[in-house]
Amino acid sequence: MGIDRLAPWLVLLVLASAGGCESESRGFVLPPGDSQAGRAAFVALGCPGCHFVPGDIERNPALGFGEISVRLGGPVSRVKRYGELVTAVIHPQASLARGPNVPYADAQGRSPMPDYNARMTVRELVDITHYLKDVYGVWAPHYNPYFTGEPLAAATH
Repeated sequence: MGIDRLAPWLVLLVLASAGGCESESRGFVLPPGDSQAGRAAFVALGCPGCHFVPGDIERNPALGFGEISVRLGGPVSRVKRYGELVTAVIHPQASLARGPNVPYADAQGRSPMPDYNARMTVRELVDITHYLKDVYGVWAPHYNPYFTGEPLAAATH
């Protein structure tokens, strides 16, 4: 059970992101997943050692890296795409923030998240991604529909 179990999906991800696969929604699209199976796989793989989903999965510090506590889910200002979620699972280094004082990064700026590629099945990846997609909610930022692009009038003192 090695990374070869994920290799076909990685090839599809690369092709889809490069425009090599066409679909109705353009880009990378996973097959249908099972959110409950994804939740179960998330727990079985020990993800709650560092991650929690408010109102659904509590963090279990005994499984993780001490103080690391990463919230998943909840309101976000834009839709989380499949590619972003898959990348966060199979290549967390790519989605880690850059720069000094990045929380949870080691001295070399790397993510401490274990490599799950050798022990996660494609079905688990699809189901976990489906579960994670379901735990995010998109909120619409407040905006002024009458904004003209003109600067606001200067305040009088």
